[in-house]
Amino acid sequence: MTTTLRVAIIGTGFMGRMHAHAWRTAPRFFELDPSPEVVVLAGSDASRAASAATEFGIPSSSDDWRAVIARDDIDVIDICTPGHTHTEIALAALAAGKHVLCEKPLANSAEDADRMAAAAEGAAADGTVAMCGFSYRRTPALSLARRLIEDGRIGRIRHVRAQYLQDWLSDEDAPYTWRLDRELAGSGALGDIGAHSIDTAQWLAGSLITGVSATTRTFVETRPRMDERVGLGGRGDTAAPRERVTVDDAAAFTAAFADGALGVFEATRMASGHRNANRIEINGDRGSIAFDFSFMNELQFHDALAPSGEQGFRRIDATEPEHPYAGAWWPPGHGLGYEHLFTHQVVDFVRAIAGGGDAHPSFAEAAQVQHVLEAIERSAADESRFTAVEGAGS
Repeated sequence: MTTTLRVAIIGTGFMGRMHAHAWRTAPRFFELDPSPEVVVLAGSDASRAASAATEFGIPSSSDDWRAVIARDDIDVIDICTPGHTHTEIALAALAAGKHVLCEKPLANSAEDADRMAAAAEGAAADGTVAMCGFSYRRTPALSLARRLIEDGRIGRIRHVRAQYLQDWLSDEDAPYTWRLDRELAGSGALGDIGAHSIDTAQWLAGSLITGVSATTRTFVETRPRMDERVGLGGRGDTAAPRERVTVDDAAAFTAAFADGALGVFEATRMASGHRNANRIEINGDRGSIAFDFSFMNELQFHDALAPSGEQGFRRIDATEPEHPYAGAWWPPGHGLGYEHLFTHQVVDFVRAIAGGGDAHPSFAEAAQVQHVLEAIERSAADESRFTAVEGAGS
């Protein structure tokens, strides 16, 4: 008989809704034992939490996450709140013996992330599982890329180049949100989307970043206050008082990997024309892989050992049953979407709980990403390392 894994989601925003959808969908397409069931949705606003719970068929709601963690009928705490709240909630949940799935970034500082990783390591001794939600790892095409790299198909890695380009802040009158407040968000484009590129690059390459050289920019320093009716990419009330932006709009950095590879990274929310272009290319001495999330069901693969007349990138449609995750869904050629990544995340998390094994990315892996982010910010702040070009003027 299938047992039930009772889940509490903390957070009613975009990610909370995405996770609620994933928890409902996962056991309907994948064989899971225990089978997850969301039993409570918690948020800071009681009315909003109740409305969201009703919308997703969740039997109860709350505006007190501490009371939710204290409940005996909860096995999993799923944290979908802004980054500045992650540490307190996760530490309380782990101390209560709950399994924890936490959205990225793990925390807003490396110090807090390390505390969470240490707590997760201690809780693992009692069979408690903790995982950070870097969902792009669950894209079938990217999982296929990792398999090809692990199988040696591109050989020794020389180059890693990654871009994450968005444009929802290109308009200087796009409204101020919590994502532009350093106290709440930790950093801007760097921590919000650049963190995904860092995690994906290290995961695919199988090698950690050991050093960086970086620059960041805040192109628009003030923005109009948020009109609750305006979503991402909308315009604020241009007559309203403007709030000061305390995070970066864009970041660019080079990186050294432990295995000797060279990395080049860019993260921006000011790339006009790009809604969500998450790209990565890895070049080795035997071939290359390239991926663009705008074409998320496709992987570009180059085999440098093929006859010269047959070389070049070829497209792999990552929808065949033998491709990671794809066999649980539709017939070949019928692509998946963004929401499927979160369903796959739930599947891997539940199976880790069932098997008592490791869940990836672990809190320790996610904490290491936070250390990379802080190294980037330290590098960008050290203007003494900036080398001026002679004859270029001031």
